[in-house]
Order: sequence, then structure tokens, then C-alpha cells
Amino acid sequence: MKPFLSFIILFLTLNTFAQEQFVVYFNSDKFELTKTENKKLEEWTKFHTKDKIVAINGYTDEDGSSGYNDTLAKKRVNHVFEIIKGKVPFREDFKSRSYGENFNQSKNKAENRKVTIYYIKEKDLARENEILGIKEEVEIIVDSTFVLDEVISDDAPLDERIAKTREGKTLILKDINFYHNTFGVMNESRPILYDLAFIMQNNPKLVIQVQGHVCCNADVTDSRSIMLSRERAKAIKLFLVSRGVSAARVSFQGFGSSMPLYPIPEQNEEERVANRRVEILIVKK
Repeated sequence: MKPFLSFIILFLTLNTFAQEQFVVYFNSDKFELTKTENKKLEEWTKFHTKDKIVAINGYTDEDGSSGYNDTLAKKRVNHVFEIIKGKVPFREDFKSRSYGENFNQSKNKAENRKVTIYYIKEKDLARENEILGIKEEVEIIVDSTFVLDEVISDDAPLDERIAKTREGKTLILKDINFYHNTFGVMNESRPILYDLAFIMQNNPKLVIQVQGHVCCNADVTDSRSIMLSRERAKAIKLFLVSRGVSAARVSFQGFGSSMPLYPIPEQNEEERVANRRVEILIVKK
């Protein structure tokens, strides 16, 4: 929701907080800048290309009728705007205001024939709304589709576990073991792989990512551990593809020892086995 603010509020707050201003002056009865003032404005734009303009105000002295002075002040604002347009960013709800002679006039008439640019410096843009005194409304959205994850037993059949696992969630592929320091799957792990292949074949919309993890290495940046976990995940993908599952439905990734279930170094073999695992991310069902 974009904040709505009246012009009066904007400029009250600009005066209340630490404001930034830049002023250029005009000759009497003129709305175009002199060469000197024009150069001053162009120099200012060069050093403020990453700041943000929030408002431009135009003023005149008291000579002439109020209607004439209002028009003259507006022309001065437009003239300045055309010079800096595209060179310095403007706030989305940027305001311009032509005061004419209707402001607190200086006794020195030359000081009244001016345009003032209000802006926020780049370093303060993170506090932009605070500086402008804008209190943003926070919209609370209740997601009616949110559901608690169902508790699934690790001992449940694989097809049931996959059926109950929501998209974006992972499950551990139990009883997958590899020969020491290789990506060769041990023979006793073959049944679970055949189960997974069967499930993939019978659920053509199912898309997964195989994720490999290793144990026992506290150095999470170790390239050998990462590569080993990746190759193990890849080996499972290749098995599924060999059983007729489309390669586009199976991706793989290795995390090394960066996501242990138990702190490293593990306290026993049970913890090492738990960390040395393969998980499946349900990408799409």
C-alpha cells in the first residue's frame, strides 16, 4: 500500500527533520535561470545522481498581481524540473508547489525570487520514510492455505511417506548405504532404490531432487566431501534414469557435511550413520 500524504504534512516534516535543500535564484520577472545559476544547478546535479528529490517549491517577490506571481512561480518550478529531469531520481509521490508571493517574504527581494529543491541524501535513503514523517501501514495477510506438517513415521512404507510429504519438504531415504569413500551403492540398498523407481514410474508428475550428505568431517568447505556427497546423489539419479524415469524429473545436489543431523565429531556410529544419509526433496507432485 503506497502511503498517502498531504502536501502540508510533507513540508511540516521536512522542516521538523534534518532536511536537505538546494536553492537557485531568478532575476525579477524571469522564469529562466541566468547562466551563473544554470551552471550552479547543473553542477549540483552531477554530485547528487544517487540522492532522491522529494519536492520542488517555486517563489516570487511581491511585485505584480497574485495571479501573475503564481503563474511565474509555476514556470520557475517547471524550468528547474526540465533541467534536472532524468539526472537525479525523484520520489514516486514527488510534489511541486508554486507559492508565488504567498510565503514569509525576506526584506531582500532578490532572496524571494527562487526555487528550492528538497532532497534526501543517498546515505539517508534507508530512513526515507522516517525523515518524511511517513508511518507505513503494515498489512497482515493470513495464509488460509497454511497447514501443519503431518507427522510421518520413518518406518512407514516409502510410497506413503512420499504421498504425505508436501512440496518443498524433504524426507530421508532410509537404508541407503555406500561402499567406504565411494559412490557405489551397496547391494542391500538396492530394494529401496527399486521402490523409489517404482513410485516415480507410477507418479509421472512427481519431481524430486536427490540430496547427498556425508559424516565425520567438520570442515564444511572440504571439496572432497562435497564431491563425494554429490556423486552419491548423482548415482541414485542415474539408477532411476536407468529404470526409465525421465532425467528431467530428477536433479541432484551434494551438501558434504554442512547439514549434519548430529554435531561433528559424532559420538558414536549411530550418529555417523544418521549424518551419512541421502534425502529426497519433493519438488513437485
